[in-house]
Amino acid sequence: MHETVLASTTDPISQLIIAAMLVALFRALALEKAHRVLVVLGAVAGMWGITYLTPYRLLTLEGATRALDLNVLLLLAAMMALVGVFKSTGVFAWGVDKLLAQFDGQPVRAITALWWFTAICSAFADNVTTVIFVTPIVLAIVRRLGVPPLPVLLPLVMAANIGGTATLIGDPPNIMIGSGAGLSFLDFIRELTIPTLLMMCGLHWWGARWLRGAMASATNLGAGLPDVAAEITDPGLLRWMIAISAMVFLGFVTHGVTGTPAAVPAVLGAALALIIQDVRYLRTHRPSHEERVHGILHVLEHEVEWPTLTFFTLLFILVGAAVETGLIATLAGALERAIAASRVALGLGDAATMLFAAILVLWVAGVLSALMDNIPFVAVTIPIIAQLTTALPGDGRVLWWALALGACLGGNGTPIGASANVTTIGLAEREGVRIGFMDFVRTGAKVTTFTLVVSTAFLVGYVHLGPSAVALTGGGVLAVAAFALWRSGIAARPVA
Repeated sequence: MHETVLASTTDPISQLIIAAMLVALFRALALEKAHRVLVVLGAVAGMWGITYLTPYRLLTLEGATRALDLNVLLLLAAMMALVGVFKSTGVFAWGVDKLLAQFDGQPVRAITALWWFTAICSAFADNVTTVIFVTPIVLAIVRRLGVPPLPVLLPLVMAANIGGTATLIGDPPNIMIGSGAGLSFLDFIRELTIPTLLMMCGLHWWGARWLRGAMASATNLGAGLPDVAAEITDPGLLRWMIAISAMVFLGFVTHGVTGTPAAVPAVLGAALALIIQDVRYLRTHRPSHEERVHGILHVLEHEVEWPTLTFFTLLFILVGAAVETGLIATLAGALERAIAASRVALGLGDAATMLFAAILVLWVAGVLSALMDNIPFVAVTIPIIAQLTTALPGDGRVLWWALALGACLGGNGTPIGASANVTTIGLAEREGVRIGFMDFVRTGAKVTTFTLVVSTAFLVGYVHLGPSAVALTGGGVLAVAAFALWRSGIAARPVA
């Protein structure tokens, strides 16, 4: 009885209230008059005020606990701790020196190589874990070379989201879609690898041009280059960390088979790393009772990005209200009705109806995923897509690819569109690099539009040419794009 009384109200007014709150949240974040944590905290406080002081129960405290994605929160915290222990070995500074030496005199090539590395790792680990590891290296390069941070960091996080789109495990919505549609790891790689590689070629070309222009106008370029190369400060701990990281990533790759949530290997790895770090420290030190600078307390105080975790927690609660009041279901249901009405109004044939449905799913998922977390949207949309695949004639798998592409790529549109975005912004902020909301949107809107256009072309080919033919055609286009990138890279190299 108690649960029934405290259930969220699902009437149109409740949905309108939470929709207005989400719009207000987005506007407040865009204006940047207050810190993003304060903005979302105010929104959640207002939501609870309405819930308990008016007849409209948007989300109760009990409902908020269900809205929290503990897997994501623990994954982020554990990976931040793991990176913190890694940082204590000096490996990041050493890695920066080696990378810059490999591309001596060509910093643009070094940075674009990191973008590709990020995209590939995001496909086979997950994009949040990847940016937690790569962002400290990129920030070190930014400081070392004196290059402007935005042309380096923004393409990096967008490469992470693009790379995560390519596989079943790269982005959480893909895991949900694969489970709901019965799609395997190989299905994702076979169908989505070529379009995501094409997107990366476009990002590389555009990002490199932006970076070269920014570096040409920089006045302190190269000012931070050290006279002495950095060295590994604790080789023994580094060897332990490499082994622990390998076990963690093995857990990520196999979690689809074992059924183990991604947070579990991350927490196990972080705990083991902190224990080994502490044991090794105590072998050579006799710390006093007052000394608290080593081990877990240092990592918790200085390496775990608590404002980012707090922002995620509050955002999950607000989006949970959109789910519980039925707002997300209403939006997803409107999608189904729009497809049915358009088929009748436009007199579409079987193939045209399927293509129209796929493109509509793609762009709606892309826009909504830019404005809110894509996980609840995908969770509610999966049953609707499953129904559409049986109701519409033709290969219904194209609808699943449309949902995956839209949900993952739409996250590049705004700072709150994807977990990787919020994480990267928080890590950069800790190092004194501020990425404004509109700075992100100005770049993200372009990248999102480009990637959704490429996705649209892929869906058109999938429906009208078939999976095999579109893969062959896409492979040819990819070869041409790769050759053009190679030629442009040669032209841009400095003359010795």
